[in-house]
Amino acid sequence: MLGNNLLAFAVTLALSLLWLRLMDLLAHRGLISSKVSRKIIHVGTGPIFVLCWLLFVNTLAARFYAAVIPLAITAQFALVGLGIINDPAAVAAMSRSGDRIEILKGPLFYGIVFVILTIVFWYDSPVGIIALMILCGGDGLADIIGMRFGKVKLPWSKKKSWAGSAAVFLGGMIFSLAVMSVFLAAGKFKGTLIDYLPAVAIISLVCSLVESMPVSNVDNITVPTAAVLLGLLLLG
Repeated sequence: MLGNNLLAFAVTLALSLLWLRLMDLLAHRGLISSKVSRKIIHVGTGPIFVLCWLLFVNTLAARFYAAVIPLAITAQFALVGLGIINDPAAVAAMSRSGDRIEILKGPLFYGIVFVILTIVFWYDSPVGIIALMILCGGDGLADIIGMRFGKVKLPWSKKKSWAGSAAVFLGGMIFSLAVMSVFLAAGKFKGTLIDYLPAVAIISLVCSLVESMPVSNVDNITVPTAAVLLGLLLLG
């Protein structure tokens, strides 16, 4: 079992780093903007990582092996943000303005949330998976859709739009249900996808309201926190 989990760890780490470095390269070469690369990393990293949980043999230590991956990547983010590691490609990919200090905000919070929810929930409960997928597919898509289609702003939050809020709701639902369908097919959870649909819809809707609040740089904390609290209430 240890050997299997070490192999799963190596595969998960390789896929995660490959995805991150690809986005770093594209942003550093100017093929995509830093804003777009930042959100593509936000949207894509989570599903890759969570789906790789299925590679692990579910021993007591499995979740900790898996959590080491976002922990290590987050530690690297912190070192880049602090200027200890010089990585212009990472700064270009993960900051809006090219300032490395920005990495110590949203990207750092994102990684910390992944570490905590992996350890606390793993696939003992669907709550962690749903919270992470709303963070990725919902909050992650909000900026991308908002930048392109967000001309009509929210009356209570002038920097955010109806299109962005709709992206949180729909993206969160789609990502959550898509990943949950894989875990259900693998026999990790009981019931059918329809059983989870009402709870996922309610959680996604509330998270879209939380994301729409006129505050900056805390969505990566407030959105998954709201998802977890509602998930525990609705799904136990």
